[in-house]
Amino acid sequence: MNIIGDVAGKSALLLDDMIDTAGTIVKGAQACMDKGAREVWTACTHAVLTGPALDRIQQSCLRQVVVTNSIPLRGKEQICPKLHQLSVAPLLGEAIRRIHEDESVSSLFA
Repeated sequence: MNIIGDVAGKSALLLDDMIDTAGTIVKGAQACMDKGAREVWTACTHAVLTGPALDRIQQSCLRQVVVTNSIPLRGKEQICPKLHQLSVAPLLGEAIRRIHEDESVSSLFA
């Protein structure tokens, strides 16, 4: 695991499309801390969270893990208080509205 750039004394944010067993994200967070990061946060789109993921996250140096509700947590946030879930419903609703009204969807992401 290598860190490119200077994270010393800074807050680091690790972004990923998916967290499954959380092995990679936890190792990445620890690598940032080892290089002097003040704190490490992470965010992902899909929180699969299988096997040891919740224990790994809870025991890690990660300050918070922000995920979307593309996969329901179903009480996992009680097991792992570091999890914070955001809804994708407003974004999907707006995309559906724009498609229905024949408006640009790509401008949602600009």
